[in-house]
Amino acid sequence: MIRRHHFHRPNRGLQVYAVFFMALLYAPIMFIPLFSFSDGLYIRFPIEGWTLRWYDELLQRTAVLRALENSVRVAGSVAVVSTVLGVFAAKALVRYRVPGKGPILGFILLPLVVPPIIFGVALLLMVSWLQIPLSLYTIAAGHIIICLPFAIATLLPRFEGYDAAMEEAAADLGENGWWVFWRVTVPIILPGIVASLLLTFTVSFDEFVMAFFLGGTDLTLPLYVWGQLRIPRAFPVVLALGTLILLFSFVLVFLGLKIGRRGAIKLVDRD
Repeated sequence: MIRRHHFHRPNRGLQVYAVFFMALLYAPIMFIPLFSFSDGLYIRFPIEGWTLRWYDELLQRTAVLRALENSVRVAGSVAVVSTVLGVFAAKALVRYRVPGKGPILGFILLPLVVPPIIFGVALLLMVSWLQIPLSLYTIAAGHIIICLPFAIATLLPRFEGYDAAMEEAAADLGENGWWVFWRVTVPIILPGIVASLLLTFTVSFDEFVMAFFLGGTDLTLPLYVWGQLRIPRAFPVVLALGTLILLFSFVLVFLGLKIGRRGAIKLVDRD
């Protein structure tokens, strides 16, 4: 049997476009870590010198640590709640006949296309009308609205990618619906759950608009950065903080995409 190998010539034009697009997208961001090691207070070329003192000063500021703690608390709770709601929503949309499934899914994914400032103003008016004090809880509520579509979009392919006969077989063996979900469904969609947790955590951790409108006296990390930008002396410290946030966000998004892709490959291999 003769196998035919098809060799595809590289598309030079597409490669040049890809390099130009990546440079245009990420080159401005790379100035943040570059100047975070600069010894000067202002951004200018040539760089006056190299130093790590801005990172050392960053770690000595208790306000940064408090803002970091608030962001982690909010993002962690938002990731868990969004993923749990996303699991049940994705399962209902895939496994059951829901009247008006298309419009419902479109309504759920609406925060992906509507500017966050619209939801921020709307929620601020609502909590003011209900006389709910602004706090980390109101920020978390706003973040759930933004993060839930990401969770559902991540989990839908997991439910669509495996055979529901496995659940039916477990039910035929005497398991009730709850144990079928925990012993069969959850292990199969676990890569999607982990990917959803990482992605929604990252989105909530970096979100600013909702936190700006719904935040009280407790600042999250993006709000702290915004406040420090008005102080010239604190600008190099903000660059150091931005560098750490970029690194942290990149690692979480990379892990989420890798885990989600690995889960998709396993589903394909199983089929």
